[in-house]
Amino acid sequence: MNNDPSYHADPPELRQSVALGELTAIYHRPSGQTHVVAEPVPAILDALSGAPLTLDALLAHLDAGDDQETRAGLSGHLDMLLGAGLVWQA
Repeated sequence: MNNDPSYHADPPELRQSVALGELTAIYHRPSGQTHVVAEPVPAILDALSGAPLTLDALLAHLDAGDDQETRAGLSGHLDMLLGAGLVWQA
């Protein structure tokens, strides 16, 4: 049995995104907060808007590779998104 946590995000219709050059402003309707983020955060949110994904499944979905540095970076993004309330563990 796999006990790895799965991550999930609200559907895209609950977020409004505006590109600001290399950054993206995301208005999260449920919280009423706006977040300014850079890639890969918008791609992570889009990927997690469907079925919940584990870190391994998210790495594969984003075609991000699976080296330690990439894994640690994506894990850090997930931690930040959890803290911001844009992602939760399913």
